[in-house]
Parts: sequence; structure tokens; C-alpha cells
Amino acid sequence: MVKRPPTPIANPLSRIAERNPASLEKYLELFAPLDDKGRYLHFDELRFRFPEGLDHVLAWSIVKLARQRQLSPVLPLGEPPIVGKLMLTPAMQIAISESDRHTTSAALEWMSGKIGEHRHLQYLLNDLVEDEAIGSSQLEGAATTTKVAKDLLKRQRGPRTPDEKMIVGNFRMMQFAWENRHKALSPVLIAELHEVGVAGIDDEKYYPGVFRTTDDVIVQDGDGNTVHMPPPAKGLEKRLARLAEWANANHHDVDNSDYLHPLLKAIVLHFSIGFEHPFRDGNGRVARSLFYWYLFKQDFAAFRYIAISTLLKKAPIQYGKSYLYTETDDMDLSYFADHQCRIVIRAISEFKKTCNKTLEDMEAFNAFLFKSGLYQKLTDKQKTVFQVAKSGIALEFTAVNVKENLGCSYNTAAATLNGLVELKLFKKEKVGREWVFTMLGTDQIIGNWKS
Repeated sequence: MVKRPPTPIANPLSRIAERNPASLEKYLELFAPLDDKGRYLHFDELRFRFPEGLDHVLAWSIVKLARQRQLSPVLPLGEPPIVGKLMLTPAMQIAISESDRHTTSAALEWMSGKIGEHRHLQYLLNDLVEDEAIGSSQLEGAATTTKVAKDLLKRQRGPRTPDEKMIVGNFRMMQFAWENRHKALSPVLIAELHEVGVAGIDDEKYYPGVFRTTDDVIVQDGDGNTVHMPPPAKGLEKRLARLAEWANANHHDVDNSDYLHPLLKAIVLHFSIGFEHPFRDGNGRVARSLFYWYLFKQDFAAFRYIAISTLLKKAPIQYGKSYLYTETDDMDLSYFADHQCRIVIRAISEFKKTCNKTLEDMEAFNAFLFKSGLYQKLTDKQKTVFQVAKSGIALEFTAVNVKENLGCSYNTAAATLNGLVELKLFKKEKVGREWVFTMLGTDQIIGNWKS
């Protein structure tokens, strides 16, 4: 359980000067919004770091005083409404910089030009677009491996279990967010997003696209403790309309006195849906999808291939605590935003590593093609598929997924794959009603071409 902060003392410095002036200097060292490592810590963590002998209430009051001078109002949340506030931390500044440099549509175009083969990059990206849907499902408890989940999506087979239905639903939700990125936010769009994501999984549990009408929805931790009571169902749609109006307003114009970078606005939108909990279930998935929807809307297109849930699921307790820290400390959104920005920094870093490795692999592959004489024998599509297989981005191929990833006809995709078999680079086997193609081992390929 999170330790709630004590109520701050109104004039802590005066209190210390009156009652314990000898310790004033020690207290003044705490007069900063961040700790000495640049972290924005909640009382739950900070209380263990206060110097020995200091009164925790006074120490916390000093920290709060420093923060209040830098917190800016963002939007009202809940009922009765509490104004959520935000302070820019180092992690937020780094995440904003990384997003501006590496995740815009212009950055994607530059990356494509650097790699030099748009089709090869597109195959990589089409594979990455699945990761958020899978990670978000696993974060919500879907008991399936990433390999099985990718196979499910790539083969486009019908889901057989509730977990598989969740993965397919999340994938559709992300596709819906992308396809509807130019629309204005509204309660109707939020409901549609939920319906697309959860319909057909367990309708009696999720009530697809229907806002909750009762106050019996609660959030519990792993031990069964109630950690969040959402605002009342009465007035929910009105509050969502207010949230939508805020989301649709322009806060990123440089002349706006209420300037808020799109990344931070997307994070606040993520928090707001999680806080309101507008549905009986599936709220986390909707919240994360709306985070992406807003970034897509603001032309941060590379976020389509950057999976935050993959990292969130590695430390779900911290993700949950970032919500609670905000809620238990006067709706200070800095806790949640700082945590999310640290995740975003890592996710962008992983995206960059994948793209750079793709570039290195492609250069090595081109050298192999030239030396072996394969270059003249492979078609452009075969080069793309072979390189993808060689780099490990995908291990199994079917005519259906090659057709989708390369944007060609089914017959062309089948001919591409069968041609790789004829060149003794791939093998194929019948799985159900379709042929599944896989690359041969490197040693076997070399042996085939030496003989």
C-alpha cells in the first residue's frame, strides 16, 4: 500500500525557526522539488531518505513548498473536480527531446532515406506495430508468449481463447486509433475505441462501448486491497466531454500561455481515462490506446512502432504506483508523467537500436549477396523477405503476411516465397491449410551454394 503524505504545514519555515532554529539549515537543504538524483519522489519513498532526526511532516512541508512554486495547472479531474498540476522534470525534458528528434513523420522519412530501401524498413515497421497490442494484453494478464501472439496476428487466424481474443482486440484498437487519428475526441469516440477492443471477448464482463452506470467498479491491488475508487458514475459523460474539449484544444502553439507538449498531453490523457475508469473493464487498454491516438493525431507517427506496454509489464507495480502517487498527493500529475516519460525514453531507445541493427544487417547482407552471386538471382521482393528472415525480425512467413507487408498480390507473394525455396534458401511445410516458409540455417545455405 502507498503511504499517503501528511497534510503540509502552512508555514514550515516559521515553525522551524520558532521551535528548532538549530536545524533550520538541514531543513533548507530539502527545499527543492527533486532529490539529488533528479527524481520527483512521493512521500511514500521520500520519507526513507529524510536525514535522521528531522520531523517528517516538516520535511515534507518544505519539499511541497518548493514544488508548489513550480507546479502549473493542467485540467480539472474527478467529482468534485480537483485541478491536476504538473512540473517539468529532467525525465520529461529528455523524453520530449527524444520524441521530437526520432518519432515524427519527418524522422521516419529520414530513417527510410538513410536505410535506402523503403520496403525493407516497412517490413520491419509492420512487425513492430504488433508489439504494443501484445504488450498491452500481457500487461492486463493475457497468458500467452510473444511468439505465439505474433504468430496469431501474422497468420490472421481466428482467436480461440479469451487471451487470444484480447490480443486481437488490442491490435484492432491500435488500428482504430491510427485510422481515426484525424477525428476530434469525444465520448462517442472513446466508447467506439472500447467496443472495437473488447467486443466478443466476454461481453457480460466488458459491456463493449457502454459507460458504467454504477459505482461498484473498484481497482484492487494484487492482495485484494482497494487502491482506487473512481469518481461517481453520475456525471461521467459530462466529465468525459470536458476531457475531450481539453484534448481538442490547441496547447502546443508556441504563443500559448498554457503550452503543453503533445507527449505530456498524451500522458495526461492516459492518466485521466485510467482515473475516471469509464468502463466496467478494459480501461487500461483504452487509456494506453488514447495515449497513442493523441500522438498519432499530432504527427508523431513513429509511436505506431514504439511499444510502451512491453516495458510497463516488466514493472507493473511501479506503473500502478504512479497512478496512486498522483491521486494521493493533490492530483500532482508529475509523478505519473515522470514515470511514463522514463518508459518512453527506454522505448524510443529500443526502437532506435532495432532500426540501427536493421541498417547494419542490411549492409552485411548486401556484401553477402555480392560475394555469393545471389544478388543477380534474387528479385527485389525476395531480397527483402530473405533479409528480414536473416535478421530474425520474423521467423515464419506465409503468402498472406508477405502479401500484407509488401503490398503485393497473393500470387506474387506465393511466387516470392516459392522462389526462395527453389534457390535453396528457404524450406516450407504445410500447417493446417496454408504453407509456412522458414529460412534454412546459415550453414545449410552456405553448403547448398558451395555444392
